[in-house]
Amino acid sequence: MKLHTVENQPGMLVFQCPACGNCHNVLVEGATRPGPRWGWNGSMDAPTFTPSIKVTSKHYPSGGAFPMDDEHARVIAGEQLKAIDHVCHSFVRDGRIEYCGDSTHKLAGQTVELPEW
Repeated sequence: MKLHTVENQPGMLVFQCPACGNCHNVLVEGATRPGPRWGWNGSMDAPTFTPSIKVTSKHYPSGGAFPMDDEHARVIAGEQLKAIDHVCHSFVRDGRIEYCGDSTHKLAGQTVELPEW
């Protein structure tokens, strides 16, 4: 199974994102929580969501999960510490995650299998 349901959160589905190393939530029909809804093919093993899923956040460079370029290395070396924009934009189709080119992680432009939960 590639999706997980959340107790006491009907209509919320969660999948593990190999690029981010985190989970992404998607609200589908029947969700009681406010927010946009995605279409879902009903499969827990080979899910498809429509439209695309775009997760944005800010991270501080730490040398951990997100690779740093020279600019961010200089920030850590003593210049002002500032947040880095992170974008994970993808299509989930038939149990595979297709990362869009505007994603800021190492899997941008690639397609990989969603991991088993």
